[in-house]
Amino acid sequence: MLNLFRAVLVWLAVLCAPAFAEGAFMVDADWLAAEMKNPKLVVLEVRYHPHRYHTVGHIPGAVQVQRFKDLGDNNGRSIMLFPDRDTFQATLRKWGVNNDSTIVLYDDSRSALTARVAYLLALYGFDMSRVKILDGGTQEWMGFNELTREVPKVKPGKVTLKPADARMFVEWPQVYEDVLSRRDPNVVLVDARPADMYTGKVVRHAVQGGHIPGALNVVSLDATDGNSQKWFGEEELAAFYKDVPKDKTVYVYCHDGFRMSLGWLQMKSLGYKDVRVLDGGWGVWDRAFTLPVVQGDAPYDDEFAL
Repeated sequence: MLNLFRAVLVWLAVLCAPAFAEGAFMVDADWLAAEMKNPKLVVLEVRYHPHRYHTVGHIPGAVQVQRFKDLGDNNGRSIMLFPDRDTFQATLRKWGVNNDSTIVLYDDSRSALTARVAYLLALYGFDMSRVKILDGGTQEWMGFNELTREVPKVKPGKVTLKPADARMFVEWPQVYEDVLSRRDPNVVLVDARPADMYTGKVVRHAVQGGHIPGALNVVSLDATDGNSQKWFGEEELAAFYKDVPKDKTVYVYCHDGFRMSLGWLQMKSLGYKDVRVLDGGWGVWDRAFTLPVVQGDAPYDDEFAL
C-alpha cells in the first residue's frame, strides 16, 4: 500500500511538473533582441554584485533584482528562507510582472542567480512556459549588444500567485527523518556546494564546515562553462548527475539558495520528476548547531555509517 501511495504521488508530480522539464527555456541574445519590442516582455537582471546594474550597466529595459533582499525572507532566522507568497507577489508586481508576461532572466553567475528566481516563480505557480533564461547572461548579450545605465520606468504589474507547491521543497525535519533516521532508499540527498565546502576543508559564510550526513556532492556550477557562462550540453550535464537516480525523490541543498536552485533546474531539465530544495539550505542546518554534520568526502563518516 505504501508503494502504491508513493507511485500515485510521483504520477501527480509528473502531471503538475513545471514546463521547464518539458520545453526549451534557454534563449540567446538574438532571440532576446528580437523580442525587445514585445509589450509583454519583462527582463530581470540578477547581478552577483548588485551595484553593477548602475555602474557597469544592464540590458536596455532590464529591471534590477537584488539577489538577497528580493529573493529571501528578510525577517527569517536565515535570510534565504523563501519569501512568502504575498511578499514575492508584491515584488513581482513592482517589477512590472503580469500573469501574461514573458519573463527573461539573466545574471553574471552562470545562471545560478536566475535559477533562484525561476524556482520561486515555479514554487508559487507562475506559468513557466512564459519564463526564459538568457544562456550566458550578461556576457552573451555583450558579445554584439550594448549595456545601458538608464533605469527604466516600470508600470506596476498585477500578477497573482498561487500558494506554495509543497511538492517542491522540504524542511530540515523531513531531511532528518528521511535521510538520517529512516535511511529511506527512495530518497537521495544532494549537496550542490563546492567540494571544499562539502568536505569542511573550507568554512565560508557558515558557522561550521562539512555536510548533512548522507549527502552526495554534485557541484551544480561545475555543469556550466566558467568562460562562456553557458550550460553544458544535455549529455555532459547528465554525466554530472549520473549518481543521482531519476526514479528517486531528490532533496537538494546549498549554502543559501542559489546553487541548489541551479541544481533543481538542471535536474528538471534532464527529466527528473521529483526534486525538492531544502528551504534555507545549509544556512538553516548549520545554525542549528546540534544537528549532525559530517566532514570529509564521503556521505557518511564512521559514526553514521551503520
